[in-house]
Amino acid sequence: MQQNKYSYKQKIVTFGGKTGHFQLLNGLKKLNDSSLITAVVGTWDSGGSSGILRSELGVLPPGDIRACILALMEDDEQQKVAQRLFDDRLKEVVGPLKGHSLGNLIGVRLDHIYHGQDRGTEAEKKLFRVRGEVLPATLTDLNLVGCTKHGIEIDGEANIDNRKERADFDPRDRIVRIRFTSRADSNPKVLSAIKKADKIVFAPGDLFTSVLPHLLVEGVAEGILKSKAKVYFVLNLIQKEGETDYFKASDFLRALNFYLGSSRRLNFIVVNNKKFDKDIVKVFQGERKRAVNLDEDNCQKICPNAKIIKANLGEYLKKEHLLRHNPEKLALSILRNN
Repeated sequence: MQQNKYSYKQKIVTFGGKTGHFQLLNGLKKLNDSSLITAVVGTWDSGGSSGILRSELGVLPPGDIRACILALMEDDEQQKVAQRLFDDRLKEVVGPLKGHSLGNLIGVRLDHIYHGQDRGTEAEKKLFRVRGEVLPATLTDLNLVGCTKHGIEIDGEANIDNRKERADFDPRDRIVRIRFTSRADSNPKVLSAIKKADKIVFAPGDLFTSVLPHLLVEGVAEGILKSKAKVYFVLNLIQKEGETDYFKASDFLRALNFYLGSSRRLNFIVVNNKKFDKDIVKVFQGERKRAVNLDEDNCQKICPNAKIIKANLGEYLKKEHLLRHNPEKLALSILRNN
């Protein structure tokens, strides 16, 4: 896989959340001119350090923006140092800052100093020499609500994300709809990036909390439908307990089509084709983490214009006991296919 750093010069817009989005961007910036990459992130996170800062300081949650800025750092050594800095949780601190991500605090202070998350993010990019664009999907303060097949409503992104911990949790009672409790005004810069894009990519991630909510923001789905860009959907490696239990590939696509508003707009479905060791699979199944199966015939019926890209994208990180997409292989599967 010997590629020059900027073998590709494609205008790419990505939508996602944190971990899967990070892997995608970390690969794209090594192979594609990073100044042509626009990462769009959500602002409806209500859990962890981001959720607390949002609640107590009235700021938009910084966590996903921080992850994208980190992913787009082009110097590997700089990225390693920044990751340790960003991930520091101030465990030895006594007081209200204890447990907060230092990366989130840096982002919040810059937002305050520069009077707005968009200007604060731009300042953080300059600080860490990031050439790619990182844009909040909306500058509106939003609350996400999920609704299950049996009519149970789950209020807040964090509660949807942690739904498996509810006493009444039934994995067969799927989440079928999501909505915001107020109007989600679009970020004009996002709509402009969509219009100019060569490729639009939905990163792997939590379907109902990190990926699909972008399409609820005013003008985003409409902009994608009108865009001349090729549209890519990266399928998750495993099901998310409490969110996509028992989902096959076709279930992901049905949900995407509903919120996108078309079954014919998707051009490419990016799928992992690597088989993992049986012992590893058994361990993950014991943890209620099952692979997402590709039911190819149903996918082709649901998205008749989409080509399925199969590649050995998945990798098992032994030290962390995690399954992740390989950043460069994932990026190449998108950059090479037009």
